[in-house]
Amino acid sequence: MKNFWKAANFKGHLLTAISYMIPIVCGAGFVIAIGMAFGGTSQDSLVMGKFNFLEALATLGGKALGMLPVIIATGIAFSIAGKPGIAPGFVVGLAANSISAGFIGGIIGGYVAGWIAVAVIKFVKVPSWAKGLMPTLIVPFLASLSSGLIMVYIIGTPVSWFTSWLTNLLQSMSGASNLIFGAVIGTLSIVDFGGPINKTAFAFALTLQAEGLNGAVTALQLTNTATSIGFGFAFLVAKLLRKNIYTREEVETLKSSVPMGVVNIVEGTIPIVMNDLVRGIVAAGLGGCVEGAILMSLANGEGATVPFGGFLMLPTMGANWWVGLLAIAANVVVTGVVYALIKKDIPADQLDAVQSSSAEEEELDLDDIKVM
Repeated sequence: MKNFWKAANFKGHLLTAISYMIPIVCGAGFVIAIGMAFGGTSQDSLVMGKFNFLEALATLGGKALGMLPVIIATGIAFSIAGKPGIAPGFVVGLAANSISAGFIGGIIGGYVAGWIAVAVIKFVKVPSWAKGLMPTLIVPFLASLSSGLIMVYIIGTPVSWFTSWLTNLLQSMSGASNLIFGAVIGTLSIVDFGGPINKTAFAFALTLQAEGLNGAVTALQLTNTATSIGFGFAFLVAKLLRKNIYTREEVETLKSSVPMGVVNIVEGTIPIVMNDLVRGIVAAGLGGCVEGAILMSLANGEGATVPFGGFLMLPTMGANWWVGLLAIAANVVVTGVVYALIKKDIPADQLDAVQSSSAEEEELDLDDIKVM
């Protein structure tokens, strides 16, 4: 069984697909966030002369985000089977959308489509004159037909039941349950700064948002927004404490990472965190924990109607916009204060140290590395 799970590589294929999906979520998320932040609403269709510019933005972004089950299914199938997996992945994703199997259905369907495409390539034998038709006709047709029908007649119904059960369970949560759930989501969203844990939490949050539960993805994305600002705030706190916690190189990094955080891009902070990994994760994790708990408990599990956008998400939270702002502020304060307190003071003669110069890399001796 262990060998089966290793060979199947469920995690690897899912993370690959999510990495393909994230730029679409970011791009479409910004489009819909801008549209809705300034009063636009998503339309069922854009009829010429019956919509304005902001409604066009909201609708374009919304339609793109509605294709996420298709995108994740295509990404997983492509990761498994390569190019032959694209067509069946796309078809099975559309099938998942059409029967309301949602994001979970898209994930499962992607695996099914990819494996069937591999099986067709491996086991279906054709005459030599027909081999040229395998990648363009035979594999896409057989894999799309079989995986689509499996989704419609076998997978779709139980996935829909599970999704409904999960939705009802989370909708019934209140008070302490929301607080704990938010704390967990906020922590998991930042502890590896966009790595596998973050991507897994993001996939789960998108699954919930597809069912109208917006709190989780809002907690996750506002954590990403606040963390970079929090490390910038740590610089100010450290000055009040008369500590030097950043080298001059890291200060220059902050000048770009903080603005990146405002627009929901946390990766700009990674060079700073990697220089003191444990303390950076502790500070960011505590900030995310507090932010998620505040958001989910005070907003009663509700959140922004868009999955990306940083501060642009706040207007889409309706009457709870102030909760989102409070959660961001709390995260910034906790992350900044904790990091400033636990980070070691850098001696003045080391402030100009370059953390990753090529000269240092050339002189690195692996025999000098000690694992305590």
